[in-house]
Amino acid sequence: MGLRVKARHIPVRLSSGAFILGSGLDKRTADEQKAAQIHGFATAAYPMLKSIDPVSFVKLLSAGEIALGAALLLPVVPTLLAGLGLTAFSAGLFGLYLRVPGMHREGSLSPTDAGLPIAKDVWLLGSGLGLVLDALTDGKPSAKAATDPS
Repeated sequence: MGLRVKARHIPVRLSSGAFILGSGLDKRTADEQKAAQIHGFATAAYPMLKSIDPVSFVKLLSAGEIALGAALLLPVVPTLLAGLGLTAFSAGLFGLYLRVPGMHREGSLSPTDAGLPIAKDVWLLGSGLGLVLDALTDGKPSAKAATDPS
């Protein structure tokens, strides 16, 4: 049985997987104050999360990040599945950036100083989409190749 990861996927999966896994491991030891900060930030963008206890929320977030980071790092997880997970996770981060006041300049997507740390996470969204698109088109001729008689 061969690996389900192409060599071209390894840099993206390693960099994003290690980053997300590290973030999840760091959150495992969050105290109540840190949990309240993270939860408050998340609820500013996603009010439906207000009903979840902050400590429980951070434990769930930590577990999700650990699972996603591991899925990206383990070559037995298919690229499409890992890419879908990364895309969903990073879309949530991008939603924070778009919804939390003060993250970007009024009428612009340009980040403020406060928004720069989250705006930089857009690379995760691009990486996830790249993995998904590559997995969906792997081995299929491009539209140009399919119509080009030469």
